[in-house]
Amino acid sequence: MVEIIIANTKNHYSQIAKLADVIWREHYIPIVGKQQIDYMLSKYQSAIAIEEQVANGFEYFLMTFDKTPVGYISVKKEVESLFLSKIYILSVYRGKKIGKAAMAFIEEKAEDYELKSIRLTVNINNTNSIKAYEKLGFANIGPLVTDIGNGFVMDDYQMVKTI
Repeated sequence: MVEIIIANTKNHYSQIAKLADVIWREHYIPIVGKQQIDYMLSKYQSAIAIEEQVANGFEYFLMTFDKTPVGYISVKKEVESLFLSKIYILSVYRGKKIGKAAMAFIEEKAEDYELKSIRLTVNINNTNSIKAYEKLGFANIGPLVTDIGNGFVMDDYQMVKTI
């Protein structure tokens, strides 16, 4: 059974940071390299960084499967869109409809906020995720390159789904 709970404690943030360390290393090192992942995990996915993001309007949610933490979501309400900042699931738990439950949760969140769309960014070389988002009704609206410091950039596509 999938459960999605709001992450609002230091313990939740630590659990998410541990999940991020496993998921990001496995998934993104082949795409952008170990040095960039080490930097991004430290800058964006440490427990302290997550707590700071929450203080600045991001919402984090912990996903569990049969009470085991297996992934997380982060969103931020914008003027017209819900920004889906992060949606990650441990690879061994993929294919168990956790992602579908997460997307239904995200769409419901956008509707609760009376927003017209969901927006996300995805690495241009993350082809499997791009295909998955397209299947879910997201449209690629173009590239977005963001300097994240330390000589690194995020080379992404912006994708939007109207709801």
